[in-house]
Amino acid sequence: MILYSIISADQVWEGAIKASPPFREVTVQGIVMQVEPLDEGRARIVRLLQCPLHRYLEPGLAPGQIISYASGEPGGS
Repeated sequence: MILYSIISADQVWEGAIKASPPFREVTVQGIVMQVEPLDEGRARIVRLLQCPLHRYLEPGLAPGQIISYASGEPGGS
């Protein structure tokens, strides 16, 4: 790929390569989801990987929601 720009390559590619946060796959209430761990037993939902279709509509399971995957109870924040 050739990129023609008046901006230096360092400025163009600054921040392009970022380490992604450590995601985990957990099963909560029979739903397999990808989460971003926050602290002991709590995580932020990134996406649902495997669940019944009607569960995608539940606000407590929306991406960005904070859950307690130790007890399996979704909670909002």
